[in-house]
Amino acid sequence: MESFKTKSKQAVLLWLEGFREACCLHRVVIYCLRSRELAIRTGQCFLLNGFIFLGSIFVLRSVVIPTLQWVLPDGCVLTSSQESCPFGGIFRFYSFLRLGLVQLVHVSWFYPMYITSFILSTLWYNDIAKYGFFAMEKHEQSGPESSGQKDSSIRQNTTAGDKATDLEGVMIGIAEQVYSVLLLSFFFLEVYVIGFIPWIGKALNFLLLVWMYAYYCFEYKWNYSGVSLIKRLDFFESNWPFFAGFGSPCVLAVFFYSPLVSYGVMAILYPLFVLTATGSEADKVIVSHKNKWKGAGLGRIPIFFSADYLSMKVLSLFPVELRQQVQDKKQL
Repeated sequence: MESFKTKSKQAVLLWLEGFREACCLHRVVIYCLRSRELAIRTGQCFLLNGFIFLGSIFVLRSVVIPTLQWVLPDGCVLTSSQESCPFGGIFRFYSFLRLGLVQLVHVSWFYPMYITSFILSTLWYNDIAKYGFFAMEKHEQSGPESSGQKDSSIRQNTTAGDKATDLEGVMIGIAEQVYSVLLLSFFFLEVYVIGFIPWIGKALNFLLLVWMYAYYCFEYKWNYSGVSLIKRLDFFESNWPFFAGFGSPCVLAVFFYSPLVSYGVMAILYPLFVLTATGSEADKVIVSHKNKWKGAGLGRIPIFFSADYLSMKVLSLFPVELRQQVQDKKQL
């Protein structure tokens, strides 16, 4: 019982550390001041997803729908009872017409806007992470010499990996990217399906969403730092309370909204949390925190076990060379 209390306290403190790291939004301002390109991309995300997308939803709900309800009313306003109204059939037609017009707005504007926003935002997120990472490196180069040498070594390794043009390097890169896409796609599907489980579905859905967004936020930094996929998963699953805490603010901000509003709010907040993850020294925070505790750690939770199993099943349909490259990466 004492061991359980100790580990529970450790998990809670790690969760709080992750939550605190996610809320360090001052890093966004600092990085945007250092990089003009980063400020432009971040501004574009706010303009497209905040002003245009969420603004359109606000106009629909605050202006368009009330106007349609005034032009096409629900009931007879001249009589006190619905039974005495001689125009019941007309009002039912008005209701049907109003609903059809609202759906037409969704089909002709919101769904195309959603697809456009999703594509552009995905491209911009990668740029935001890249510019944020370079802004962080630029700042660290002006620090102590030892820190500068360490960052230079990391940068050289990353550059060397980017310049790898031999066939083996290309195949390794393709294999890792294919596996990563499959893994996260199956994990997203798992999150969606679990949400339909009675009683506990919503709670499990929230927990998995928290981990999913936390992983997405840190994945950009790990890519640019040259961290292998298997090391990312091991670090993530071994320090699950920290990443649960990091993903909580992001998911809490959108969990109770409608799907379209949730997407718009998430599209605004997500690049901010990507930048906070870029500037976070999660490994140092976790190690310094664990050094305060004696005894065994919290243990590893196989968060991506099901997604990994399904990904490997799909990869079995691919050429042997690609499948072998994935297996080699998982052996590292």
